[in-house]
Amino acid sequence: MKKREKKPAEQEPAQEKEDAAKPEGSAAESSVTESVIEPEEPAKEARKYKRRRALRLALLILAAYALIVAAVAVLVDGRHVRFYMASDGEMTVECGQPYYEPGCYAVTYGKLFGESQRRLPLRVEGEVDTGKVGSYELRYIVRYLFREYETSRLVTVTDTTAPEITLLYKEGYRPSWLDGYEEEGYVAKDLCDGDLTEQVQREVFPDRIVYTVTDAAGNTATAERRPDYAVTAPEITLLGGDKLEYNACLYFTDPGFTAKDSLGNDLSGYVETEGEVIPYKPGLYELSYSISNAQGEKVSAVRTVNILPVGAPETVDPDRNTIYLTFDDGPGPYTEQLLDLLKVYGVKATFFVTCNNPDYEDMVGRAYREGHSIGVHSATHNYYSIYASEEAFFEDFNAAQNMIYEQTGSYTSLLRFPGGSSNTVSSFNSGIMTRLTQAVTDMGYQYFDWNVSSGDAGETTNTRQIAQNIIDGCTGRRASIVLQHDIKDYSVAAVEQVLIWGRNNGYSFRALDLSSPAAHHTIFN
Repeated sequence: MKKREKKPAEQEPAQEKEDAAKPEGSAAESSVTESVIEPEEPAKEARKYKRRRALRLALLILAAYALIVAAVAVLVDGRHVRFYMASDGEMTVECGQPYYEPGCYAVTYGKLFGESQRRLPLRVEGEVDTGKVGSYELRYIVRYLFREYETSRLVTVTDTTAPEITLLYKEGYRPSWLDGYEEEGYVAKDLCDGDLTEQVQREVFPDRIVYTVTDAAGNTATAERRPDYAVTAPEITLLGGDKLEYNACLYFTDPGFTAKDSLGNDLSGYVETEGEVIPYKPGLYELSYSISNAQGEKVSAVRTVNILPVGAPETVDPDRNTIYLTFDDGPGPYTEQLLDLLKVYGVKATFFVTCNNPDYEDMVGRAYREGHSIGVHSATHNYYSIYASEEAFFEDFNAAQNMIYEQTGSYTSLLRFPGGSSNTVSSFNSGIMTRLTQAVTDMGYQYFDWNVSSGDAGETTNTRQIAQNIIDGCTGRRASIVLQHDIKDYSVAAVEQVLIWGRNNGYSFRALDLSSPAAHHTIFN
């Protein structure tokens, strides 16, 4: 739908209304005003412009005049910048101390007008590091009339102060006799060089300690400490006394000792022992106990140990013809059969045992409980091991003793050397058998060799021959100690024939004890 346009006729009434609203004479006045302003406005603007130009020109002339006057004044007055510096131009500051700027200001000065009261703005260049020895320049700069004026101050940082050493103390601490004085600590500091603790030199004298440190500038500081050394030497107390007596035995155990200082500190762990006791060898031994301190002082105590021989037991000859059946190297798979046979005949024998057959060791306990004698033969039966030294022999001996104790509840005093005391297989260690036979005798053991050999150790494996060898060896002998091996079935099988023959011919059978004839062989080593 199109919008209807207004016609000119429709607008006329409105225009007429506006004209009617105006007061009379308005139209005439309007035309008069217009006719008056139009010619006067350009003239007024022109006059304002001329006044402004005249003002600008006057200002320029004044400025030029002022500049000329100023220039003349400067040239004639000679005006320049004058600095006023508090303190002297050179200063000295101690290293580590703060630097305080004394101050500096600048004013202008001339011949005609003198000194200005107004201080000029200035800037300062440079800095002072009071933590480092050296010379530092501070520059004070002023800009005046397109020029820069400056002055300077020289500040020298020096180090003339010695470091400081501080000694540290631990509350309640006192030196011990053993260690002497134990350093409690110290700290060394320098205003310039900082921490110098690591550079402290420590010198110990009998009555004091001196600490010294020198800084980079050569300044030296010292400090002195006088520790309280009033701690008396410890006393070593020998438990059991300083004189001991023992019968010869396998092992010697030191009863011990204590060591305490005057403050009650236990120093026993620092005691050193010198000397040795060979418990199976009779003689007088000396043991020394000593403790030394850091100052080289020494406290000692001495103990004597007298090892006495027990001596061989007295041998009692049997009151009738007696056969002592002895069996080496067991127990073994035939030991039980042998024990059954001996039980049937009511005969007691002797077993020199080893530890080579652990599965049959319970037979040792059975033999002991049934009244048979048990003796040590060897734990290993290795000649080259057990005869290497006395210590090696007794180590092996003790292992066998421990097995016997486990099975019987007691140790034995009977033994037979592997190979017998007359063996020469030990000759690689000269004199070992002489020393061992003496040692075991001194300890109260009785070692047994034999005077009747069954021949089962390599001569024969025939049971009838073994039995006959035993019978022939025992015939006409008052005390027969027979050597057999219960790990050999052909030897065990010969026993019953020997038992029958012995009973039929008036012989008795016994187990060995300490009083039995030992049948010692001649010793060749």
